[in-house]
Amino acid sequence: MNSRRFARVNRQSVSVDAIFSALGTGTMSTLVKSGTAVLTTLLVVPALLKLFIVTVDEGWAAIRTRNGKPIVRKATSRSVRTGKGTAGEVVVLHSGSHGAFPLFYWYKLIDVRVRSTDLPARHLTGATGHQHLIHASFEWRPVPSGRDLRVFELDVVNVKERAANIVGAALRDVIHATDGPVLPRNEDINVTVLAHCAERALSAGGIEILSVMITGDALTDGYLLSQALRETDRGPAAVAALHALN
Repeated sequence: MNSRRFARVNRQSVSVDAIFSALGTGTMSTLVKSGTAVLTTLLVVPALLKLFIVTVDEGWAAIRTRNGKPIVRKATSRSVRTGKGTAGEVVVLHSGSHGAFPLFYWYKLIDVRVRSTDLPARHLTGATGHQHLIHASFEWRPVPSGRDLRVFELDVVNVKERAANIVGAALRDVIHATDGPVLPRNEDINVTVLAHCAERALSAGGIEILSVMITGDALTDGYLLSQALRETDRGPAAVAALHALN
């Protein structure tokens, strides 16, 4: 019985000695170095790379800022002298990964996806005197270029309001040149209105007008009432009454 206990104690002491001997050899040192290298590769290196890489998602653009305001290229800057940029524009990063230095330069994300804006309902008069109550909307998006984003971010306080005024004025001119009580199809109106306002919206707001749609229209109540009164006045009884007065 004692011999068995002595054998077990000897086995345990041998296993403990083997562990300590392994710890004291170069094998453990090699394992520690290998594990440290793996952890450095998997954790430390990606974290360091994020400090020097700016990633912009699809449908967005980034502009370089300082103290929260976009940086405008000056005529004396190096990028302008080397021909890599134009004076008066902002620095734009398009979708994708870019090597940059966020520790020294901050970037502001700009949503350049398509959006839709409804125009307020308005009464417009056609070429033949027909008055239409029109509900319309337009689709637009910011243009991700240095010049246009400068206008979009710095020059205009409310881009959507300014674009709505430009599109509304162009729609008014198109309706004023339209004959008859029925308006043309949206396809035709869209082409005509874009020809009137697309270039101005780009230069004045830095945005691209994609389409203009009339979502609803009707002849106004005042116009229909005036037409009904005129038809009544032309009736035989009204004509006879006028002759009686004469």
